[in-house]
Amino acid sequence: MNTINVITIYNYNGTWVFDDESTGLVREAFVSGADVIIDLMVRDIPNAKKGFTCIFSKNTFPSHQYELKLKMRGDEQHGNWYTCEKLGLDGWLCGSLYKYFEKEPDSIFIQVKQKTEDYNNE
Repeated sequence: MNTINVITIYNYNGTWVFDDESTGLVREAFVSGADVIIDLMVRDIPNAKKGFTCIFSKNTFPSHQYELKLKMRGDEQHGNWYTCEKLGLDGWLCGSLYKYFEKEPDSIFIQVKQKTEDYNNE
């Protein structure tokens, strides 16, 4: 498992989703408060609904902007509740979290930024 993960999140039919070929996830949705957290995280990113880059890790890294702290453990099928103290909001992350982490992390550090063209697509 990677130490730092990168996904592109975009809006599909009014819902924040992401695809990750390496994990087999397609249009995996953010719901139950996680969507509202994303709304606030990307409010200053132009055209965020068309896609933005989300970098996340269980380890802190210098350019992170947000920290989600584990609030309530669930299980692999039912997900876990996290709180973003900076935004004053709670959100639920589903069991797909376990495709990135062996167990639910106590904290998830996040950076969001405007999507740029992939290096390989020049």
